[in-house]
Amino acid sequence: MAPRSTADVIARFNHAFTGHDADALLDLVGADCVMEAVQPAPDGARYVGREACLAFWRALAEDRTTRFEPEEVVVAGDRATIRWRYHFGDGPTDSVRGVNLMQVRDGLVVEALGYSKTAGEVPLAAERVGG
Repeated sequence: MAPRSTADVIARFNHAFTGHDADALLDLVGADCVMEAVQPAPDGARYVGREACLAFWRALAEDRTTRFEPEEVVVAGDRATIRWRYHFGDGPTDSVRGVNLMQVRDGLVVEALGYSKTAGEVPLAAERVGG
């Protein structure tokens, strides 16, 4: 059987979170997968290996008090960018936007680097120079 395409793997990956189907992740993650979470700042927690990445993602997918909403997916070869919104409450300010930079090899996710907007105080360059 030919390996799944990057687009197919990423669609299945996203569905695991939108459908709260943690078991769907089991055949999507490579043995040598590396994942960097969006927190804690500045670099995010790093998870190395299939089991570590699966443990993090399964807990996230199983959490029915939150909601993951993909906004845009762009696939280019073995790479994909997922722009998303993560809802952690019902109010208009109870969400955060971010992106995941993904790499797929032989039909499996092998890299996922997460970045998000922050609610914390981050001084903008214009503010530092008196703008």
